[in-house]
Amino acid sequence: MKKLRILSGGAAQGLVEALRPTFEAETDCTIEGMFGAVGAMRARLLGGDPADLVILTRALIDGLARNGHVVGATAADLGTVETAIAVRQGDATPRVGDAAALRAALLDADAIHFPDPEQATAGIHFAKVLRDLSIHDEVAPRLKTAPNGATAMRELAASTSRRAIGCTQATEILSTPGIVLVVPLPPGCALATVYTAATAAKAQLQAEAARLVALLTDGPGREERRRLGFV
Repeated sequence: MKKLRILSGGAAQGLVEALRPTFEAETDCTIEGMFGAVGAMRARLLGGDPADLVILTRALIDGLARNGHVVGATAADLGTVETAIAVRQGDATPRVGDAAALRAALLDADAIHFPDPEQATAGIHFAKVLRDLSIHDEVAPRLKTAPNGATAMRELAASTSRRAIGCTQATEILSTPGIVLVVPLPPGCALATVYTAATAAKAQLQAEAARLVALLTDGPGREERRRLGFV
């Protein structure tokens, strides 16, 4: 059976998995996906990892298209994802509706879970938020980073800390059992990121890549995008 190879930011993993059965039934082709921090996925592509389809932020896809690593004409936006706050299911919901309330909630937390502050979109942004709120150094001993948002949220769900909190892309929160999305980051701290799919320049399965993009962006994908946090 053919395998469609995907390099993707973790924010799109839930959506791809939700549409996997439809795609595989239609095409007789399986999905072999690598999902993680967008910077790490970009590095894999540039390092020669085989790929038919790439799903990263619009900014990264545009750069890859300019340099000939993806086919710019195939680029299609999946939607916008907000960076949000999460807690474990059953925990009290913190007040984080404005920057001051978010600052207080983070100072009160005894564990703060978020993705790679060097390569993950949400992780880079959240580290900046901590600095903007002038609390990064104070909470540094409580920061729990992970290679990507999905891993960070699984670790939040499994945390035994009394007042654990997390931050990553809304789609990764909604796709992780055991945690709940509180709200997107408040004004002044917010981040909304457009995720885009494009066929890799060296794709072996161009038709199958195009079919998956069609499913992700139209028809069955519309309801799944809403359910999984794309706006």
